[in-house]
Amino acid sequence: EKSKMLSNVVRQTLGRSSRTSALLITQARRKHELPALPYAYDALEPTISAEIMELHHSKHHQTYVNNLNAAEEKLAEAVSNNNVSGVIALQGALRFNGGGHINHSIFWNNLSKDGGGVPSGELADAIASSFGSFDNFAAKFSAATIAIQGSGWGWLGYCKETNSLKIATCANQDPLQATTGYVPLLGIDVWEHAYYLQYKNARNNYVNAIFDIINWNDVSNNYRNAKA
Repeated sequence: EKSKMLSNVVRQTLGRSSRTSALLITQARRKHELPALPYAYDALEPTISAEIMELHHSKHHQTYVNNLNAAEEKLAEAVSNNNVSGVIALQGALRFNGGGHINHSIFWNNLSKDGGGVPSGELADAIASSFGSFDNFAAKFSAATIAIQGSGWGWLGYCKETNSLKIATCANQDPLQATTGYVPLLGIDVWEHAYYLQYKNARNNYVNAIFDIINWNDVSNNYRNAKA
C-alpha cells in the first residue's frame, strides 16, 4: 500500500505516467545543464544590456539548473527509501527550479538581435483569428504582462483543445504547460532581475521595448511544433 501511494505521489509531482516515473528514478540520469545562448551577451543592446543578460543567464538561470539537479537527486533518494513525505516536500523545489529552467530556456530563444517586426505565415493567421489583429494581441499581451503582481511571466500559448492561441500569466516560475495546459510559444520574464538594472521600476517600458527583439521565427517554429 505504501509503495502504491508513493507511485501516485511521484506521478502527480512529475506529471508523468507511473512507468515513466519509475524509469526516471531507476535509470542513470543525465544532469540538466545551462544552455548556451544563441548570441553574445551584448547582442540585444540597447533593448537589454549586456550586464543584465550576463547576470540573468550565468547567475540566475544557472542557479535554477543547480537547484533542479539537487532536488532531483533528493527525489531519487526519497523514492528509493519509500519516503512519501520526502517526495511531497520536494514538489515546491521541483516546480520552482524546474519551471525556472524551462521558462528561461524558452525565453532566450524567443529573443534575437534580428528580431522585432510582426510575425508572418501560419502564426500571423492564428494571431489574427484569436485576437482580431496583431495590434490587438500586442496590446492585450503587454497589458496582461505588465499587470502581473510581483514576479512572474507573460505567455502566448497554444491550446490544443480549441486549436487557438491564448494569453496567460504565471506567477513566480510556474511553467505554463504544467499550470494551464497551454503549450508555450512566447514568454516575457517580468522578474525584476530581467530588467531592473536598466529600466528601474518602469516595467511597462521594458515590456514595450522587448517587442523590438522578439524572434518571431522561433515563435513560429514553436507554434508549428505545438500543432504537430
